[in-house]
Amino acid sequence: MSDALIFIPESISMDLSILSYQFMQNAIIATLLGGIACSIIGVFVVLLHMPFIGVAMSHAAFAGALLGLWLGFDPLIGAFVFCLGAAAVIGPLADRGQLSPETSLGVVFSFMLGLAFLFIGIIPSTRSEALDLLWGSILTISRGDIVLLGIVAFLVVGMVIVFSKEIQATIFNRNVALAVGIPATVVLYSIIFLTGATITVTLRSIGGLLIFGLILNPAAAAYQLTYSMKRMFLISAGFGVLSCWAGLFFSYIFNMPSGATIVIASSLIFMMAAVCSPKRKMRGWRQRITLEAKQ
Repeated sequence: MSDALIFIPESISMDLSILSYQFMQNAIIATLLGGIACSIIGVFVVLLHMPFIGVAMSHAAFAGALLGLWLGFDPLIGAFVFCLGAAAVIGPLADRGQLSPETSLGVVFSFMLGLAFLFIGIIPSTRSEALDLLWGSILTISRGDIVLLGIVAFLVVGMVIVFSKEIQATIFNRNVALAVGIPATVVLYSIIFLTGATITVTLRSIGGLLIFGLILNPAAAAYQLTYSMKRMFLISAGFGVLSCWAGLFFSYIFNMPSGATIVIASSLIFMMAAVCSPKRKMRGWRQRITLEAKQ
């Protein structure tokens, strides 16, 4: 075989050599697992019309992590406890308080946002760790973080596979699902809990301020392209992983924050999906037919 056939430009070989480092391997695995978990959770968020849940949960996780930094324990423990508390409040507050889910989420969000700013102000030491939790630092995650991501991703995917009928019925109409004996309330609270767990384990990699974008954008893009909930899960997961890997690649090439580039990549994917959406074309066609009929 000639040398010309196996020649690799030096710049490309130098770029590929980064894959041999442990921190980059951890980042690639983490973005794979995080992209799948976040984008599948995003399908629930989109179909349940609760986009604000990602904002409320991410700020709850951020506030809990800051409390951990302030008191000197693992920030992820604080993030998980706060997300668990937020999940325990959002559902019952909407049910018993006769509030819409958006209103209960707004109450939780404002409270957690206030706590987050309070903890930032009273942390005595350097705030670099707090900023890492806010913006994300995917190149610093450990094998332990990857194990947690894997567990949560497995639970999210497992719930979708095992309880697909119950989930579909709950999303379609919660009251009807309850009437036919499906534990729709348990399903809804489980979704909220898994949303909190997913945000907690992706806090270090994506960041508390940006994780909402990775949850919402891939699912919203998938929603533009299919009417099937099963295909929506698959397309959303694919978009989530693509967003993470594309963002990680560009953050390395252009030396930019990885969390920001991941969310920007997911936003661009949504824009392209919205432009190419058959649903948008169908709505335009129906509107023209309606106008012609009225004339």
